[in-house]
Amino acid sequence: MGERALFLDRDGVVNREVGYVIRTEDVQFVDGIFSLCRTAKRLGYRLVIVTNQAGIARGLYTEADYQALMEWMREELRAEGVIFDGVYHSPYHPEHGIGEYKREHEDRKPGAGMLRRAARDLGIVLAESVMVGDRCTDIAAANAGGLRQAFLVRGTEEAGCGGTYTAVDSLGEVEAWLIERKLIEHEQSAN
Repeated sequence: MGERALFLDRDGVVNREVGYVIRTEDVQFVDGIFSLCRTAKRLGYRLVIVTNQAGIARGLYTEADYQALMEWMREELRAEGVIFDGVYHSPYHPEHGIGEYKREHEDRKPGAGMLRRAARDLGIVLAESVMVGDRCTDIAAANAGGLRQAFLVRGTEEAGCGGTYTAVDSLGEVEAWLIERKLIEHEQSAN
């Protein structure tokens, strides 16, 4: 029996989308992210970030710059009681990448490579897992990975996305869904 995960896109879900974020002073955490993560953890979900980082591919910052910012973010999240089980990124872009980063890769969303790697590394059952993203590529990755549920935070993709998902206005709605889902599962197991 594997575990389930709450997969989160980074820019636009964990922190506000403000272009290519690489400086700590540009990081603003999204309202509700700490509570959502603490609740998910309490309900038995592993916490995993899956993020496309085309800024690396474009030469705007390096892998080391990205890793340094992620370490800082993880410390800030840890101070709020949020500990991630895994963080995966794709530094590739098939059109705008430079050198070794200019290519298609299964990890780059809409591909499900990062989800599958996390499943292997952390013993996650994708069919029991949930994704929260702010772009259609997040929804496509969740659908390709066979996740139970995908949420699209409204605001970035005004036209909506193809695929199966639930649109939400806040992370609080995702948190409420997780709690409701747990109550339903508890009732079913009691019968």
